[in-house]
Amino acid sequence: MAEMEPKTSVVSNTYISELKSKYSEKPWSETLQLVRRCMDKSRTDGKPCEPIIRCLQTLRNEQNVTSVNAMVTRLEMIANQRGLGSHLSPTETVCYLTADLFYLEVLLLPGGGVEDVKVAQHGEAPESNVSLLQLLRMKKFEEFSQMLNDLASLYNIPGNNDTKVKVYTALQHLEKDLVKISNLPRCLIERDVHVDIVLNGRLGSIMPSRGGSPMSIQYYISPSDILMKEVIHPGEGTLGQVAEVAVGASTTTHRLQMDSVIPTPPQVDSLGLPVFRSEVCTESLPASFLLRLQPPLPTLGSLSRKMSQITELPLEGSLQGVPLFHLLDSDCLEKKNNESSHGAKDACFLMSLPDDEIHSYVFCGAAWECESWRGALIHTVSFTHPAHVPILLELLRHQSAINVLLASCISSHKHQLGHVHGLSCEVLPESDCSFSVTFSVLDRDTLAVLLVSVVDSRQVCCRLLLPGGMDHSLDDYISKVLTRCMSIPITIRAIRKRVARMRCLPTRLSEHNSAVNSESLPPSPHLHTCSSPHCSRVKSDSHVLRLAPSSPETMEQHCLNSSPTHRVVFGAAGPVSDGANTDAVANPSPTVPVGVCSHQMASSFSPELI
Repeated sequence: MAEMEPKTSVVSNTYISELKSKYSEKPWSETLQLVRRCMDKSRTDGKPCEPIIRCLQTLRNEQNVTSVNAMVTRLEMIANQRGLGSHLSPTETVCYLTADLFYLEVLLLPGGGVEDVKVAQHGEAPESNVSLLQLLRMKKFEEFSQMLNDLASLYNIPGNNDTKVKVYTALQHLEKDLVKISNLPRCLIERDVHVDIVLNGRLGSIMPSRGGSPMSIQYYISPSDILMKEVIHPGEGTLGQVAEVAVGASTTTHRLQMDSVIPTPPQVDSLGLPVFRSEVCTESLPASFLLRLQPPLPTLGSLSRKMSQITELPLEGSLQGVPLFHLLDSDCLEKKNNESSHGAKDACFLMSLPDDEIHSYVFCGAAWECESWRGALIHTVSFTHPAHVPILLELLRHQSAINVLLASCISSHKHQLGHVHGLSCEVLPESDCSFSVTFSVLDRDTLAVLLVSVVDSRQVCCRLLLPGGMDHSLDDYISKVLTRCMSIPITIRAIRKRVARMRCLPTRLSEHNSAVNSESLPPSPHLHTCSSPHCSRVKSDSHVLRLAPSSPETMEQHCLNSSPTHRVVFGAAGPVSDGANTDAVANPSPTVPVGVCSHQMASSFSPELI
């Protein structure tokens, strides 16, 4: 063997030298055609030569697409990688990429340019796809290949073509029914129509499927997203939480609709919910409908179980049983993906506010390990009937509101525990969908506890536990502030300023009667003795905070809106968009609607919030 190695090396060098001398003056196009002819030749083993395939791909990637043949060659290579067929039209001006349920028409121009890219789905006329067209024009072939793969994944259903056609038909009827549900008449709650549809609509803001892109539903948008909405230009992306409507393979068969389940004309019940037909044509198919969450949503186990009970199908997710605040921390989430075990770790985050104010938010890892606050990262939600969608989206909104509140205490700026920076706050879990924030009110020796309960996506209830008792009028004010801004740091800042202002009132009263000790003042009619076990956190022997009742003028000046429905007035009403029908007064859901935030949030807050 040792004697044969030099001979093999000499032979290889001889072949390489001969190849170099033979093709040194030939263009890349001829070399590429030669390799391609070699690839097309039949092989006895039936398997392609991997080195030649890699060589061919390298040659194609390095080749400049400056001709029709070069563009066609690149498209054929992409189609082969994605398991699609390809062929040229007789006029050689259109390249077709074909699959079982759809095909692409790439209209070619001289010089390797692309005039248009059309997507034709089963039984439908071809439609131009701007995204695919732009990728080809910019010669971004990797991104084009990935987008083509995403398009093919929409119909990744096992079975023959007849089964795939039936699944696609069921998806089409589902999409039409969801549009009907979304367009059912209801009352307008917010003046910003798009925000109102997203937060209060029966489904959300629907973007119908077009040009191979799946139907998408924007079902939640946070106050910070509303502010960013005016910065993001159309077409640059969608803010907030979005769910794509698709179909997916299933190990068991499910009966899917082959016709519309919404009667004509559509009807609503006494609660304003859509009425569905009881008898409709269905087919038993190895697939289910999907809500693909973009981005994946960290979800509590209790809400995940509710969704599974509604659909009678399991949820697809990752990182099962991880504390929710870890799922909201991007740095921690990245580490969790690379770890086999999930240990309880404390974390402390720094938040910067106006006027150089800094808050430190501490999460005790051991406390958040409790079962009620463990969750998972949910990627898709399976369902089989359009009636599931409004309820599922309402639960997803609820979870999104919880996540936004907790995420307002989480940042990329961390520091070690024990090194206090600014105001120190501790965030602890309480019961399901409730948590507490402990912080100092006026000085480091006087503590308060803010209890936050997220009833649903439209209603956040707060209770402030202070030394000596509670002020329910202050609780109502705090609930409105937090519901509007959905930010714990901004709310804590507002509470401290409000309490400081209220503490000045007894001082002014004492000027009229200096002989009266402030400790003997009669209790405020709004002040109640606190019997909650949480009050043990805020008791102090040396500091007892006495709160005087707020005057109506003060509450009117600083409260956000005293309407019983907590509606928030947005900017001037604009033209109705998103195809919303707002003529009737049907209630979107039995819950009490509560506004979230104005698109002019920063400028419309009272001075004590900013």
